[in-house]
Amino acid sequence: MPVTISAIDVIHVRIPLDTWAPPPLFAGRPRTHVEALYVKVKCSDGTIGWGEAFGSSGTLVVAAYDNWIRQLAVGKDPTDPNLLPTMERLLHGLGRAGPVMHALSGLDIALWDIRGKLERASVSKLLGGPKRKRVETYASLLQYAGDVEHVKRNTARALERGYRHIKLHERTAEAVAAARSVTGPAIPIKVDTNCGWTPGEAEKPVAAMKPSNPYWVEEPIWPPEDFESAAKLRKATGMPLAMGENATSPSDFRKMIAAGATDYVQPSIVKIGGITQLFRIATESEKSGITCVPHAFFFGPGYLATLHCIASKDRDAPLERLFADVAFVPYTKTVPDVNGAVDVPDRPGLGADPEEDELLKYRV
Repeated sequence: MPVTISAIDVIHVRIPLDTWAPPPLFAGRPRTHVEALYVKVKCSDGTIGWGEAFGSSGTLVVAAYDNWIRQLAVGKDPTDPNLLPTMERLLHGLGRAGPVMHALSGLDIALWDIRGKLERASVSKLLGGPKRKRVETYASLLQYAGDVEHVKRNTARALERGYRHIKLHERTAEAVAAARSVTGPAIPIKVDTNCGWTPGEAEKPVAAMKPSNPYWVEEPIWPPEDFESAAKLRKATGMPLAMGENATSPSDFRKMIAAGATDYVQPSIVKIGGITQLFRIATESEKSGITCVPHAFFFGPGYLATLHCIASKDRDAPLERLFADVAFVPYTKTVPDVNGAVDVPDRPGLGADPEEDELLKYRV
């Protein structure tokens, strides 16, 4: 009897977070928790797949499942390659980006996990890999609002824990220089400015960072889809740029590459459409000579899915690792990050399930 989807549960969690500094603001609120959305898909034969949707969409993603996605997916074949494209087209009137696409991203990841478990193959094997069995990780520090002492202290903490790549979320040359004073010249420092400036404002602060030799400056321009202005900034400063965390479709990546706006593309698997779309973007961008370094500011199934994509694509890239103390982090025993690197699971599907009993303690 054919396997079908029998149930979908969306587990919305808020897990306490300690950034070793005053909590940064996110969407106008202090960030004191990791917010995440785990998508648990159960099949008629008992197989369970896990996915993850963009956590900060919260109740909006839950509503998308309750009102549309669950009724469209239950009863369907989880291995049908046309299932997600059909759903995306049916739901396009609700918006081609945002909570509905975030919800579909989580479902896509869960369906890849199911397919791997049914075929007894890892996701990386399903993607044609793995091309590498171990992936370096980089410590993605939180924002310290330019406080150079917090920058220095937490950069040093990351190095002590074995990381050899650092990302800052800062907007001042002084903060970048502070990190560089700790790392020395050899450690790559990425700088995420979170759409810090309008086109007319960006050149001076970005150029001021050059003496510290950032590996890239990420999303310097507001709005992030102003690829023409990003291209002008890249040319004017000679600074390598990265972008794509807030892109809404594969066509956005084609546009930014065509505009000459970026050196690195950063699709977020929990926003862009899951494994299917991220791997497509990685393949297309790297054929164009632009390296894909996915955004991965999360710990759940989306993190494992991103790991499998990095392991399977043409160009090597480090995997982002949110750097803070979090009350519960899944997979610490099954897929541990050790000294700034993680082994790619070779078990079926994503290679591990989250510790559900522990996860449910933080359910909203």
